[in-house]
Amino acid sequence: MTRRTDNRYDARREEDGTWTVYDIFTGTATSWENRILHRLDADDADDLVDLMNSRNADARRSIP
Repeated sequence: MTRRTDNRYDARREEDGTWTVYDIFTGTATSWENRILHRLDADDADDLVDLMNSRNADARRSIP
């Protein structure tokens, strides 16, 4: 999965073949709605990366 460099979130494939959405600055798995975004299939991880990056971009735009 290739992401733009200004995004905060990306997905990585784990040794067990599942995917984790993680914060590229900390390297840790991120969460959404009190759910850690790990043990996902590739399509779900990709969709969640897009969602998380979109939400992050919206939050950055709202900062004065």
